[in-house]
Order: sequence, then structure tokens, then C-alpha cells
Amino acid sequence: MSSYWNKRFLEGGIIWGENPSDSAKIASELFKKENIKSILVAGSGYGRHTIYFENQGFDVEGIEITQEGIRLAKSVNSEIVYYEGSVLDMPFSKKKYDAIYCFNVLHLFIKDDRMKFIKLCTQTLSENGAAYFTVFSEKEESFGKGAEIENNTFESKKGRAVHYFTEDDLLNHFDGFELLDTGIIDEHENHGDTGKHVHKLRYIYTRKLGD
Repeated sequence: MSSYWNKRFLEGGIIWGENPSDSAKIASELFKKENIKSILVAGSGYGRHTIYFENQGFDVEGIEITQEGIRLAKSVNSEIVYYEGSVLDMPFSKKKYDAIYCFNVLHLFIKDDRMKFIKLCTQTLSENGAAYFTVFSEKEESFGKGAEIENNTFESKKGRAVHYFTEDDLLNHFDGFELLDTGIIDEHENHGDTGKHVHKLRYIYTRKLGD
């Protein structure tokens, strides 16, 4: 996974532009209502979401698996702390965060690793901490394309397997959390050479249950 994304950032740079995703704007407003102060962006890419959340007044840190992603992020804001590595290697510090924001990363893992990732999130969040995740849904145009690796998991691009979540599937993944909200969001993206595109993403907003 590291080599795939490092190559994409090396060749494409800021491949989704500088602006934050629509879901980050929604999450920001939800976090403000909850009086959240600190956010960990799990899978921070080239920093468009960490930078956005910091500009919104949050204390933000990121985890990113690629050196190129961190380099691009640091070229815009060198003050934000980024931990280089996989989200499967959390925690990277003893700090507990009020919230975790994760945009389109969970679906890049096979089932065992997805469950491990979510379990590690509970260890990284403070008491009653919040989590906002977006994932590919079964309504994506690419659903069913490529070799099927696991149930509803397809390698639509070489070196990148993607799991497509139904609502029940996503709820089952976060069974150990208190559900605050879930649904589908139309996420508008500009993929540069391939033009504008709309993803059908599932989102889930949850709260960690008491220890």
C-alpha cells in the first residue's frame, strides 16, 4: 500500500486539490458542537484535512504511510506533527485524542486489518472520544470491478484492493461504539487528468464507549 500511494503522490502531487473534502467540513461542525479540541487524522495524505482542521482552530496531528505525502503536507504547514507509518501501527504517541477523522482509508484494508484498525482507534481516543469515518459504498461505480479478494472487496486498480461497505456492514464494524449518525454523502472530487467525479461514500459518526 505504501508504494502505491507514494507513487501516486510523486506523480500526481496534490491529486485531489487543496480544498478539504465535503465530509471534513461536516465533521468540523460536529466536532465543534461536541467541544472537541484535539483531532488525529488517520491517513492524512498530503495534509489537506490536517491543514483544514488546524485552520478551524483544532489541535491536529496526522498519520501518513508515505514520505511524499508528509513532504507535500510539510511544504504548506511545517508546524503540524505527522507520524510516518501505517494506521495499523497506532498508537504513535501516548497522547489521547478527542476525535479521529478518517477519510477513505478503512476500505483499503482486508477484513482482519479493518477490525484491527478500529480496535486501535479505541486505544487512541480519550474517554468518550468521537470518530468520523468515510468509506466507499456498494453504490460506487467501481463496485464489482476487478478480482474479488474477499466478500465485496475488489482490486479495481493494480496494487489497490477496495472494500465496498453496505450500511449493515459498516455498522457491524463499529459495533463497539455508540452510533451518532450514519448515511451516504455525495463527495465531489476533481481527479485532475480524469476530471470531476462524484463518490457515493458512506459515513459513520460514533462515540467511544466508556472504558
